[in-house]
Amino acid sequence: MARKFTAEEKAAAKAALKDTEGEKAVLAAIAKMADADRKIAERIHAIVRKVAPELTPRTWYGMPAYSKDDKVVCFFKDAGKFKDRYSTFGFNDKANLDDGSMWPTSYALTRLTKTDEKKIADLVKQAVS
Repeated sequence: MARKFTAEEKAAAKAALKDTEGEKAVLAAIAKMADADRKIAERIHAIVRKVAPELTPRTWYGMPAYSKDDKVVCFFKDAGKFKDRYSTFGFNDKANLDDGSMWPTSYALTRLTKTDEKKIADLVKQAVS
């Protein structure tokens, strides 16, 4: 007789499948970007996956995004998407970035330095705290 899975086991399997499918979709979206945007997106993807493994990768309007409880926390918009002069790394209202009555939710990127990578890592950690 076949073993019956518990509700917890089923939920874990569903979450793992969602994560795997989302990862594939994000990597496919990144692969379509122009070289400069792709390099930034690949680094941001690696940073988010490292510092916030609880976030699920997915695409959001065709862009790489990372969600918690099916709500987008942060996203990357490549410059080529809307022919902008810079890419954007941004946060939605699910992100825990509140700082008084006003705080930034998006950052323009033309390249990514080690200092920028550290700032992004710190912001993502704060966003999911």
